[in-house]
Amino acid sequence: MPHTTTPLPSKTSIQLEDVESAAKPQRIKPTDYTDNNLNQDENKRLKDVEISVPVVYGTMAFYLGKKANELQSHKWTVYVRGPTNEDLGVVIKQVVFQLHPSFDNPIRVVESPPFELSECGWGEFEICISILFHDDVCDKHVDLFHLLKLYPDAESGPQSTKKPVVVETYNEIVFPDPSENFLARVLNHPAVYVPRLPAGFNLPAPVPSPNMNVKGKDDTKNHPLNHWFINFSEADELLKLASARQQVQDHILKLRRQLSMLDGPPQPSKLAYEVLATVASLVDFRRLLSSAS
Repeated sequence: MPHTTTPLPSKTSIQLEDVESAAKPQRIKPTDYTDNNLNQDENKRLKDVEISVPVVYGTMAFYLGKKANELQSHKWTVYVRGPTNEDLGVVIKQVVFQLHPSFDNPIRVVESPPFELSECGWGEFEICISILFHDDVCDKHVDLFHLLKLYPDAESGPQSTKKPVVVETYNEIVFPDPSENFLARVLNHPAVYVPRLPAGFNLPAPVPSPNMNVKGKDDTKNHPLNHWFINFSEADELLKLASARQQVQDHILKLRRQLSMLDGPPQPSKLAYEVLATVASLVDFRRLLSSAS
């Protein structure tokens, strides 16, 4: 059956607008997942802590040239990866790709990294990408929507069998109040930003995720499409902004606690003036971060 360009049915989920560059990432929080078979996380959760996981999702399409026909003109790959191809299996349990209904078995499940699938076709359509996480990470999921692009823009020149059409989006998935097990497992992982923890804070021994110890499954750095991926050179800077954002939030929470300890109605005092001045400076800092990101 021909692959048409009819969009997929809409779903109840967070739909993201495409990001023009890595300089303005979206910050996504997982939404409710309808699978009741997922176990609820019973691990102790850490309040006022936020873990951020940068991800890139997109497609890469190669023109088949002389091998192309009216039903198969391009070979393409859709994927979810780390900004510099870090292994995301430490966080992600599986990724579900929903293709156009004209494909055989249009709902594809990938349960280990690299989280991707390849197909052949001739039509452009919207792909729903559902990201599910390990049980100790989150019992919710994230839905992303990506338009498969096969044909280059006019200014990019004619189609080439050697140079693919690549469309990618950078985002950050945010996990507030993470479990201790999750935090312990990703504490020193390059794919995950973890805030600075208080001195003397003890975490349990890390519990590996089910697909972490499978030989070869985490070898995403040597991906065959590696040299075609967009270089998100600003990813490190974005992580620094995320770190600064977390520090601002920590300071605000600390100041709120100090304010709540003041007895009676607010009275002019040296402490009160210092607290208000600090809050004002932090608000200005947050505005600076927002404009920078």
